[in-house]
Parts: sequence; C-alpha cells; structure tokens
Amino acid sequence: MASYCSRVVALAALFSLLATHGSCARPVNYNASDFTADPNWEAARATWYGAPTGAGPYDDGGACGFKNVNLPPFSAMTSCGNEPLYKDGKGCGSCYQIRCFNHPACSGNPETVIITDMNYYPVAKYHFDLSGTAFGAMAKPGRNEELRHAGIIDIQFKRVPCNYPGQKVTFHVEEGSNAVYFAVLVEFEDGDGDVVQVDIMEANSGSWTPMRESWGSIWRLDSNHRLQAPFSIRIRNESGKTLVASKVIPANWAPNTYYRSIIQY
Repeated sequence: MASYCSRVVALAALFSLLATHGSCARPVNYNASDFTADPNWEAARATWYGAPTGAGPYDDGGACGFKNVNLPPFSAMTSCGNEPLYKDGKGCGSCYQIRCFNHPACSGNPETVIITDMNYYPVAKYHFDLSGTAFGAMAKPGRNEELRHAGIIDIQFKRVPCNYPGQKVTFHVEEGSNAVYFAVLVEFEDGDGDVVQVDIMEANSGSWTPMRESWGSIWRLDSNHRLQAPFSIRIRNESGKTLVASKVIPANWAPNTYYRSIIQY
C-alpha cells in the first residue's frame, strides 16, 4: 500500500540526486534488505513529511495499518522506513533511536521513533522519512523549525527495544471481517515491536491455523468454512519469541473493534 510519504520523498530524492550527482547519476538500489540489529550507531539520511508538528500521513495512519499514530503511545514520533527498515511489513512497529550532529540546529540527543509507514523512494541505504514532530525533536530547544528547513540531513540510528508502559498487546479486528474472512492488526508489542507470524485457533479446534500477512501489520485468514469464535491468537516476533492470547477475540466480536489482551513481551 503506497503512502503519501512516498510521493513526497520521491520529489525530495530527485532534487537531492540532481543537486549532488547531476542528471546522469547512476541509479542505486537502496532497497537491499540486509539490515541486522546492531548496538552501534549506523549512518542514515532523514527527511520529513506531513504537517510540521504532525504524525506524517494526513489520515494519522500509514502503510503498516496502525491507526491514530498522532496519539499516545505513538505520540507522532513515527517514521516511514525504506525496505531494510520496513521489511515488507515485518518491520512495522520496530523502534529506533535517531540523532543528528551535522547541522547547527542538531542537538545530538537520541530520540526514539517507531516504523509505521513505507518509503518507496529512498535517498540512502537507510532512509527515515520522519513525521514533522520526530524530525523537529532532534533539534536544540527552540530550533525545531530551523532543522526542518534543512530538508534532508545525515543522521545516525540504532535498533532499540520498544517499551509501551501500561500497554498490553492489542488486536484490532479490521473492517470487512466476517464469518469466512478474518483480518487483524497487531500492535503495542514490547521488545522487538514487530510481528513476523500470526496464527489463529478457533473455538474447540485444538489446532493452530497460520494467518498470512495482508499488508503492513495486518494479518488475514480466508476460510473455507464459517469461523467459530472465540479465537485465540498466537504471535511470533523477529527474535522468535512466541506469545499466546487465549480467547482474546470473543464469540460476539465485531469488525472495527479493539480487543486488548493480557499478554506482553
């Protein structure tokens, strides 16, 4: 699912490449997915999109499917990631510390952002297209707007554990779900912050059925029979850790509804 940030970054990337390399610049594939978590800082570039103090997308969502990212616990500290960060949706929810030094307005202090969207037009091997809020957060006090005016800046980043105090893993049953089609968004996972596999168990079945990734952090099941709730859901993160939310989706479930579990990494 393409996001608004992709179109904005395409223009930024074009202007940057023309200014730096000229119109005959050799195209570079910045979407090779070779990222591994590293406690050390790595180099990246950052841009921003949306409202200067907003969460990025005009609808406060993005290509991960997360909703209301302008509100806590996301609090607009969000970012699009190119493929090594977005990982075809399996990087959704991952947390990174970012910081900048190479602009007079940079504070050098680390800020934590969450991957909530996809950047299809990177300007570097690792490219964070940040919300206006997150980009400005890297600035010295009172110099947020000055830093945003820089447009494209060099930053450093590293993967860090996510931490959602007081939150449990939450499941949002997506609009359109019915007796033979079930789609669910998974969010607020501590630790890795991401989900690489989701399985569902129907009432009285005793066996798990793998769901498949629909897009972003939304997983779906197209069934050949009427699904019997309540449903238990099993999730696995990038580190291989598994959690089970037993009967988290009740028998009287409804689409477009949040169901909060009692589990957390």
